[in-house]
Amino acid sequence: MKSPIRVRFAPSPTGKLHVGGARTALFNWAYARGRGGQFLLRIEDTDPERSTKEFETAILEGLRWLGIDWDEGPDVGGPHAPYHQRLRIERHREYATRLHVLGRSYRCFCSRERLDELSKAQEAAKQRLAYDGLCRRLPQAESDRRAADEPFVTRFAVPEGETRFFDHVRGECVFQNAEVEDWVMVRSDGNPTYNFVVVCDDIDMEITHVFRGEEHLVNTPKQVLLYKAFEAKVPEFGHLPLMLGTDKKKLSKRTGDTALQDYRDKGYPKAAIVNFLCLQGWAIDGERVVFSVDELVQRFDIKDVQKAGAIFDLDKFVWLAGEYIRHEPLETLAANCAPFVLQAGLMSVADIDARREWWLSIVAAERERLRTYADLVGRMQYLFAPDVDLAWDAAGEAAARKHENRVATLSGFQAWLAERAKAGYDPVKVRDEAKQWVAAQGWKIPQLFQPLRLALSGQMGGPDVFDMIGWLGVERSLARIADAARRLL
Repeated sequence: MKSPIRVRFAPSPTGKLHVGGARTALFNWAYARGRGGQFLLRIEDTDPERSTKEFETAILEGLRWLGIDWDEGPDVGGPHAPYHQRLRIERHREYATRLHVLGRSYRCFCSRERLDELSKAQEAAKQRLAYDGLCRRLPQAESDRRAADEPFVTRFAVPEGETRFFDHVRGECVFQNAEVEDWVMVRSDGNPTYNFVVVCDDIDMEITHVFRGEEHLVNTPKQVLLYKAFEAKVPEFGHLPLMLGTDKKKLSKRTGDTALQDYRDKGYPKAAIVNFLCLQGWAIDGERVVFSVDELVQRFDIKDVQKAGAIFDLDKFVWLAGEYIRHEPLETLAANCAPFVLQAGLMSVADIDARREWWLSIVAAERERLRTYADLVGRMQYLFAPDVDLAWDAAGEAAARKHENRVATLSGFQAWLAERAKAGYDPVKVRDEAKQWVAAQGWKIPQLFQPLRLALSGQMGGPDVFDMIGWLGVERSLARIADAARRLL
């Protein structure tokens, strides 16, 4: 009977959740959920100096925000607890003892000075930098005697031959064992290293598939040899392509934010983030770029992940975010934008509730221009700015100053609007009447509308000017038009 699929995501709580880590979690989660398998979360916190509870909490919150849940983990428990690596140290030591008894590891007493000299000599001779196996040749009796008085590390004894494994992304992988040094399993302070504990924990937790970033590929032959030394079943592997910036180099802050939290805080829709991260190495139906989480779960297969590096194209990300925003129901979009407007101090919750229709009309009018929820803050800031000396953007002012009769058109429209508004203001009616009035003056629409838009919002583009007048109110709009006529002389 085939074992049920069990995958894991094992982040280190030494920083915010990286977008590459989020992608790895999504791929593992989708693979398990689509096949009735189990998804485990394990915290690899064996670096006490850099690991913090704050980072761990942030990672868990980030995963949950993406919609990822786990069947076993530090906060939900499970039959293979504990799920913090540092709490499994005694179990790791049991594994180390077992391997020593099997004769697959040995003590190394080489000093740091000797190892440094060895590296220098190998470098000078243009040889591969690797431990030379000196202590592997020590008689067992001498090793036991020295262990009583001298500090030592424990090294894995790499056998001769080659190591093969099938990678679902890269195909058949072959490594010559001569190229794998006798690596340190346990440090001199008794703490085991990553390559050792990850195998111990994966064996205990019955992990069947290991999908992780390409940077771990170099560790895989060491780990495969360790599985075989324990006579344990080797999991299936899949090494995901590197995420690259548009400069084709490994993604870094030079080419974009690297933490999931940064994109969440900037107002990218959650669904767009999930969608975009999954496009980093995988696609549904070839060229299709927009898909739902349900489709991801139904269609994701590790064998379809590309081998080449994935370009983290921020322009494409922004475009995708805008696509999701344009398809959100108005009430949902307004609710998602509200926290950013509140944070900016433009409105309060009471303001939004009291002016619900006004608020929704602004969101509806700006929807097509939004790429993130946070964009609305900049788009509507003019509504809360002073009516005198409103800040203007350079492009908007330049467009307005192209018209020689700009002051005359603004002053004329100001007088016309003041008179017309006495009968009440309806943006649809006033818009139609204003166009007729402009034509009667022998003017073209841009002659009025470009200076008028600048006067009302300080911007070159934006919603319909008559909607803006309605949002500002006629009195404030007249004050801004008068101020603009003064400034555009």
